[in-house]
Order: sequence, then structure tokens, then C-alpha cells
Amino acid sequence: MIKRIFACLFIAVIIICSGYKKPDKYVIQAEKDAFYHNNVGLNYLKDRIYYAAIQEFKIAISLSPSTQASAIFYNNLGETYIFIGYPEQARPCFENAIKLYGLNLQYHKNLIKCYKLLGITESKLKELQTATDPLSRIQLGMLYIEIGESRKGINTLDEFCMEEPDLLITPAVRQYMKDVIGKN
Repeated sequence: MIKRIFACLFIAVIIICSGYKKPDKYVIQAEKDAFYHNNVGLNYLKDRIYYAAIQEFKIAISLSPSTQASAIFYNNLGETYIFIGYPEQARPCFENAIKLYGLNLQYHKNLIKCYKLLGITESKLKELQTATDPLSRIQLGMLYIEIGESRKGINTLDEFCMEEPDLLITPAVRQYMKDVIGKN
């Protein structure tokens, strides 16, 4: 009788334990964790805790280094560096953001702003004039506008829009041109 009770208890324990699953909180979910650290970094920015924000953005990048979502993390890191006065650290961040997702006009704007702060607009202008990548034409047009050659910049951007009407970035480029024309 005792053997039967012991056997029944043993079987019950086996059945109950077979459904045990390790808690997910110990499993690293890189993409989810990367967004978490990015959001923590944004919260630190709101609180003006810049060093902590920079570290959180770096953690987010390290968890998901070559995904399209990392473009956001790189851009946030670059904007933080610009804000605290370190454009030399911001430049590779914006360049990486564009490499990962070049169809966001804000990343291009930030890179052009960075070039201006670094004082390298003329050298980048010469470099971009020979570039064949369609997205580099956006930067070329923006650089022309930045150095005061608005007509040349608008023409370059307009040519880009005519040649690449179906890209996701094209409507944003058109709006940027309207904004520039409205200022002049």
C-alpha cells in the first residue's frame, strides 16, 4: 500500500514538474533589451544626465549593432554628442545611422550640421560632387544650401526627386526644399 502511495506521489511530482519553464527574465532578448536601453537613454536626456544617456545608447547599439533599428540608437547618440559640444564623436554616429538606414532625412540633416560644426563643409562638398550614390546627392544639395548656394542646392535636390520619385525619403526631401524656399 505504501509503495502505491509513493508511486502515485512520484508520478504526480513528475507530471507537475514537467511543465516547469525557466523564467524569461534571465534570457537576453537583444532587440527588446536594445529598445529598453534606448528608452532609458532618452529618459536620462530629459533629466539632463548626459553621460548616463550616452552609456545607455551605447548599450543599445552593442545589443543590436547592425540592425535597421540601431540607426535610431546611433542617431540619438550623435544628437547627444552634438548637444554637449562633441561633434567629432557625433560624426561617426550619424554616418553609421545613414549606413544602416539612409532613408531618414533627419540623419542626413544631422550629419550636415555636424560637418558645419567641424568646419569641413568645403572638403565634404568636393568629396560628394564625385559620389555616385543617389543618397549622397541629398547631402550634396544640403551642403550647397548650407554654404549659401541655395539655388544650386535646390536644383540638386530637385534632380534627386525626379530621378528617385519612389524612395521613402523623397517626400521628406520635397518638404525640405519647400522649407528652404520659404525661408528665402
